[in-house]
Amino acid sequence: MCNSTINCQSAFQACSGILKGGIFISNLLQHYFPIIRTRQEVLDDICSRTKLYYLYQSWDPASQQEFLDICSGAKGVKMLYDSFFKEIMNPEYAPERLSEFLSLILGQTIRILDVLPNDSTRLSADRSLILTDIVVELEDHSIANVEIQKQGYLFPGQRSACYSADLLLRQYQRVRSIRGKHFTYKDVKNVYTIVLFEQSPAVFHRPEYQDIYLHHAFSVTDTGIPIELLQKYCFIPLDIFMKHFHNKGIQNDLDAWLAFLSIDDPELIVTLLSQYPKFRDMYADVYELCRNMEDIMGLFSKELQILDENTVDYMIDEMQATIDELKRNNQELQTSNQDLQSQLAHKELELQQLRQQAR
Repeated sequence: MCNSTINCQSAFQACSGILKGGIFISNLLQHYFPIIRTRQEVLDDICSRTKLYYLYQSWDPASQQEFLDICSGAKGVKMLYDSFFKEIMNPEYAPERLSEFLSLILGQTIRILDVLPNDSTRLSADRSLILTDIVVELEDHSIANVEIQKQGYLFPGQRSACYSADLLLRQYQRVRSIRGKHFTYKDVKNVYTIVLFEQSPAVFHRPEYQDIYLHHAFSVTDTGIPIELLQKYCFIPLDIFMKHFHNKGIQNDLDAWLAFLSIDDPELIVTLLSQYPKFRDMYADVYELCRNMEDIMGLFSKELQILDENTVDYMIDEMQATIDELKRNNQELQTSNQDLQSQLAHKELELQQLRQQAR
């Protein structure tokens, strides 16, 4: 089934690497996680099953390479992928993980009480660049929604406000249904919208913000009167964090979590594990997932589909922006042309009057 070109190429790649500390860099993660298979073992598994082989062949070469790198440990897993993030941060399976992460972000001790269904009608038809949406109820009955954005250009403050409003409305409807005639508006608690950007919007890169990777937002009055408004936000530009990480390394527990979500270099992962061993079990869970080839290829295909849709959306938005700009320019030119024509007519009239006077 599997052609010799694929086998020979993968065998060469599996044997290539840089020796460091007695371990080939390409096999560095295999040394820490023995359950990781070699590239050839992964390919042999794929090629042994017709369905998986044709699925693999449907991917472009870059995607094939990335998949093999992830499954063989030549490259770390991208924890921001929807499937991996939900596997690792699943509050039903390991609530302490998301609880710790939220505690560090919000600056208070958080315990997850319940996982809420993501049954919103708000944007289900909106093919935004949202890859992950986890909604949980906290111990104080407030609500937290964790979103991951691959591209931040389409996630302005207005959109965050709409998501938060939807979250607040969902809570109101649910609590009112539960409390019945005993319901009061004091039963409605805070809602937290937490957005992690893999590539953040341009506003985060302005000089005054370019070194900040944790932004909290909430409403206050201009007089300082303490009115309890419920919508809170947290924005985390991971691309800016990575600049901080490369310059200063990991300085606290939050840095460690953000590094865990962002890095895929095996050497950096090993460094993270040496400083924060708690992430070892999380990586082990992912590599256990990678051993189920049918499931992992299905999840990877889903990621590729999402990325393709996002690319199309981006191209549509860029094209629409270009068309809108051309329309504005055309309108300005038409207005300018009308002004010029009016000035020309006025000058021609003046010239005609002067000629009549000259006679």
